[in-house]
Amino acid sequence: MPRILSFCVLLMAASAFRVSAQVYPYRDGTPGVTGYRSEVLAEVMIQESEFVRLAEAIPADKYTWRPSPDVRTIAQVFLHASAANFNLYKLVGTPTPAEVDTKTLEESTTDKAKVIATLKASYAHAKAAIRAMPDIELEKTLDWNGGKITERGVLLYIVQHIAQHLGQQVAYARSIGVVPPWTVDPPRKN
Repeated sequence: MPRILSFCVLLMAASAFRVSAQVYPYRDGTPGVTGYRSEVLAEVMIQESEFVRLAEAIPADKYTWRPSPDVRTIAQVFLHASAANFNLYKLVGTPTPAEVDTKTLEESTTDKAKVIATLKASYAHAKAAIRAMPDIELEKTLDWNGGKITERGVLLYIVQHIAQHLGQQVAYARSIGVVPPWTVDPPRKN
């Protein structure tokens, strides 16, 4: 009986290791990025992959498409997410690059190549910001919409805010007949 119990414990431990390796497949192994920041970084990297792949899949002539006159175009949604990546990380200590005007970024271009380049640059900025912040700063509080929030909460806000716009962009893409690339026969892990 002890042998069977030992085997079961060993099997459960191996399964747990395999599951944890699959939960965060995008961890880049940056030294010093641990715990919560590594989880946020993993989410940001997944969002980046999906945003960029979707931006590449949408035809250039559809970048000015919008479902109604009172909402953002496809290009504007990508650039809005980019502006958030450039702007919001200043709340956790990484300033917006001097050459980026987040107030006008949304309207700056409809050129597919430029939009994708901006999206990629914004994610490079976001990942650098997460890597640069010390773990000890996560519990630091700051003023937020009439209350207080921790830097941990700011990271959570940024990730969910961008995720909302990814969902919006998926709906836009499907409306014009573009299937999000990661939903078509996703790669399987054995």
